[in-house]
Amino acid sequence: MFGKRYTQQLIERSAENATDRRRFLKAAGAAGLGVAGAGALGGALSLGLGSAGATQQYGGQGGDKAKEQASDAAVLNFALNLEYLEANLYSFAVYGYGLNEKYVNGVGNLGKVSGGHAVQFKSEHTKQLVQEIAGDEVAHVNFLRKALDKAAVAQPEIDFQNSFTAAMQAAGVIKQGQTFDPFGSENNFLLAAYLFEDVGVSAYKGAAPLVNNKTFLDAAAGILAVEAYHAGIVRSALFERGLGDITNKMSDARDSLDGKADDDEGVIKNGKANLVPADANGIAFGRSAERVLNIAYLNPDKVSSGGFYPRGLNGDIATSGAKEK
Repeated sequence: MFGKRYTQQLIERSAENATDRRRFLKAAGAAGLGVAGAGALGGALSLGLGSAGATQQYGGQGGDKAKEQASDAAVLNFALNLEYLEANLYSFAVYGYGLNEKYVNGVGNLGKVSGGHAVQFKSEHTKQLVQEIAGDEVAHVNFLRKALDKAAVAQPEIDFQNSFTAAMQAAGVIKQGQTFDPFGSENNFLLAAYLFEDVGVSAYKGAAPLVNNKTFLDAAAGILAVEAYHAGIVRSALFERGLGDITNKMSDARDSLDGKADDDEGVIKNGKANLVPADANGIAFGRSAERVLNIAYLNPDKVSSGGFYPRGLNGDIATSGAKEK
């Protein structure tokens, strides 16, 4: 439960001026100051997003020269597009179905999800891990949608059926003509989760310094921390299952898509466990939105759709980075 003192701190941190504070106080009075969970913070975050907020350059590590101008709302909507994918991936794995329709409507073209089905877990331990992560990812979608309010984008079209096969072929995990079902086994699913968990962490890391509103930044940092926990869980599971060599192939494939930087790392390095991919200072790597989309679209060139998002993302940030020479 959020007490009155904490809520007052939210008001002071999130409101940009006296008018915003009055608006938030009015909304909080109607809903009650004892709102539980993310709802209270979501109400605070929704302030000012109708006008898109202050513009920021969405760059990041990786040597990008061209940097998009993006508002705080645009950055949060970019994150929401990624969370739609992860929430559906995990939800299908444990429940056999994707996000409820109440979580997917919004601005832009509403798309369906193809290729998802339940995983036949053999390990109760692994099932519980995946189930917990599924709950977090659905909560992230709900949280961001509340934060963005009417500015929240709709779920874009998501393809699990063809995209994972293309990604695994490109990485050399499977041969041309073979298919890869991310829900076909526990190992397959953990590899599929690995493909995006690391990317999600690097995406939030790249975006965090570019968020202007302190409360938005606090929320993004909180989601980043949870995504890092998820990535650590998945990487540990893959290492314990002896799948490190495959993750290294997938890491090389991601590196081949997202520019010249060679900072993507699998779960084995120099023959030893590498469960925490970080630089020499122990700091996680970051990616710009453009480079995240190079991976999501499975294309090293500047494009606006493809791969896991056949019709692209909804929102202002939807184009991948150009190939570096």
